Order: sequence, then C-alpha cells, then structure tokens
Amino acid sequence: MIKKSESGWLVDSQPGGRGGKRFRKTFKTQAEAKAYEAWLKTKVIEAPEWQPAKRDLRSLSALVDIWFEHHGSGLRAGKNTYSRLKHLCVALGDPLADRFTPEMFANYRRKRMEEGISQNNLNREHAYLRSVFNELTRLGYWKAENPLANIRQFKIQERELSFLTDEQIKRLLSELELGRNRDAILITKICLSTGARWSEAEELRNTQIQRGVLQFALTKSGKSRAVPISEELLAELQDTANQSIAGRLFKSSAAAFRSAIQRSGIELPDGQLTHVLRHTFASHFMMNGGNILTLQRILGHSSLAMTMKYAHLAPEHLQEAVRLNPLSNLNS
Repeated sequence: MIKKSESGWLVDSQPGGRGGKRFRKTFKTQAEAKAYEAWLKTKVIEAPEWQPAKRDLRSLSALVDIWFEHHGSGLRAGKNTYSRLKHLCVALGDPLADRFTPEMFANYRRKRMEEGISQNNLNREHAYLRSVFNELTRLGYWKAENPLANIRQFKIQERELSFLTDEQIKRLLSELELGRNRDAILITKICLSTGARWSEAEELRNTQIQRGVLQFALTKSGKSRAVPISEELLAELQDTANQSIAGRLFKSSAAAFRSAIQRSGIELPDGQLTHVLRHTFASHFMMNGGNILTLQRILGHSSLAMTMKYAHLAPEHLQEAVRLNPLSNLNS
C-alpha cells in the first residue's frame, strides 16, 4: 500500500502476505514509492526466504509414524520404541509439529515426576523423542530446529552396582536345582560364565554353540561377540541342544529365576533382578585379577568408560597412589 504522508509517499507493504515481514519506507515522490513496492514483490518471487514460513500441520504422532517407516522399523528394538513414542505423543496431547515447544515437554516432565515417574524413565523418553527429530532432519522430513535439542537431561546419581557373593551364588544355584524349570538354572550358569544378559542367554539357539564358544548375536549394541565356556557347561548345553527341536534352547524362564531369588532370601536393588548375574560375572572377573580391556570385549561394551565402573574391584586398583605419592618418596 502506498499513501501520501506529511513527509512524502509512504510504502507500507507485506510482499510475502499475511505473516510475512512488513516493510515501511517513505519516499519524496510517488514514482519512487511505486518502484520500491514493485521491487519488494519481485524479491519475494526471487528469494523464498522472504516468504513467511508455512505451517507444519502434521501432528507429533505423524512424525513418529514417518520416523518408524523410514528408520525405526530397521532397529532391533524399533517396535518397542515406536510403541513407547506413540504413548508419549498421547500423554503430550499430540500437538501439531510446529506448536511443540521445549516448554511443553518441560511441563510434561514436571507433571510426570509429581506422579512418581523416575528421572531415568523421563530421560529415556527425552532421548527417544529427540532422536526422532534428529533422524527426520537427516532424512529431510523436518526442516525446523529440534525442539528438544537444548533441553538437558536429568543428572542421575550413579548407583553402586550389586553383585552376588560366592555363598549367594551357591544358595541361588541350589534353589534353582530344586525348581521344576530346568532351563532357568542353565540360563543362570551361562550368564555367570559369560557375562551375557539374561535375554541373550535365554534366546540362544543350537547354531550359536560352536567349538566350545557361545556366539551372541542380536545384542543390545547390535554387535555380535563370542565367549568361550567350560567343557562342563558345554556338555550340559549340548544335551539340551540334542533335545531341542525348534532350534531355540530354552523357554522363557525369568519367573522361575525370580522365584529362586525370593526363596534364597537374596535382596536385590530395584531393576537389578536378572541383570545382577551380568554384574556378578564382571565384578568377580575383576576381583580375580582380570584385565579391564578383556572384560570390555567380553561384555560387548562400545566404550571403555562403560566398563570402568568395575575397575575399582581389581586388587591392584589405584595402588600406585600408595607407592607414588610425594610423602612416600621423602625418605628415599
């Protein structure tokens, strides 16, 4: 729009339309004002960045669907993650994509904490949803900023890992022997002998036993690893393998393990039921003089930092502090 003002001819224009940038400038002559207005309209056609951003009317759950179709479906835990994300969208009210803000997620976290949800679980939800936006950006399905990029996760105080003593191991194995589920005791022995996760041992198949070595595939890290076992354990597994028809060695046995733990009177921290076997292997490995780098390979940790939580159990851990501190050398 061009109109006459006291100081000249005023151009008041939004060349990109409603929601676009507004330009106001005064000229001495009407001809100059018209030329400027025409130039503005030309810029909008030549330079898309002058145009107002279009609304993204997709819902948050629609973005999750796109993520699963083009990326999540190829992940080992993709279906489980997809289900968690869809429930998260419902809990957030499934807002439109361009209306989802950091404040919205921060308020959601606060309410969930008031309901008793742990910070660990909230950090996991945060990581899942943030990765959706990151992956869609890489794939070209999301052009704006990641709304969760600058939200920091809760800092979780690291808990001391519990492990079973020799006496507790004997008591547990004794209770498992008395139980009716014969698979539970073999799965337990595999975890204690190799540091395998319960699911990795429980899902073993005939083909994963090769020349005294257990081949663990489809692991949490996505990488396979091989761990040798004793001749005694190998013989027990081969007996089970000979009786197996479908290829999988064991049936689901976590409930039988839980029952044996309860009968043995062993108290474990929350969330460390079957996983205590993996901690027990790693802890005893280090206490018996094992090498931290070897332990990293056995456990399949992607970084040494993950394995270092067991380093303090090594007999020689930080003993150099006694020998190399400045006071020890004063009388040398």
